[in-house]
Amino acid sequence: MTRVLVPLAQGCEELEAVTVIDLLRRAGIEVVTAGLDAGPVTASRGTVLLPDTTLEAVAGDAFDMVVLPGGLPGATNLDADARLHELLARQAEADRWCAAICAAPLVLAHAGLLEGRTATSFPGALDPAKHPGVRLSEAAVVTDGRVVTSRGPGTAMDFALHLIELLAGQAEREAVESKLMRPH
Repeated sequence: MTRVLVPLAQGCEELEAVTVIDLLRRAGIEVVTAGLDAGPVTASRGTVLLPDTTLEAVAGDAFDMVVLPGGLPGATNLDADARLHELLARQAEADRWCAAICAAPLVLAHAGLLEGRTATSFPGALDPAKHPGVRLSEAAVVTDGRVVTSRGPGTAMDFALHLIELLAGQAEREAVESKLMRPH
């Protein structure tokens, strides 16, 4: 079964985290949520999330994809965690997927995964002066190699559906999307 890790940091954007978790699970993908520390995670708007486990407990596991929700200070907290940088480096070395939305593409940039790639993020999260090796896009979702980035809360559903397509195929994406009653 396809396995995806969603690390949850204090102050993460709940709309992004929950949308990714929910839609991937609807597609039959095993999603493991891991807090940077033990216990509940309070998201940026006060929603309390209960991770399945801790990052420490799964840091050595193999995942088909790692998806980073954004939000502030969530993305800053993810970026400050050396274990996460190591995990992302292993993902890249194994040619496995890494994905981030909103402010979290900054974590991918600091982990060295965006150098020479096209990426998108929340406006201002990736500064061209500080990240000259990143080609910035304003697209809702960008895939470059095995790295996927997205803009923010408003693109969370498109982002999650794109991840389903990458991991489970177009037919599974369409099956999940058709039940969401999204306008065309």
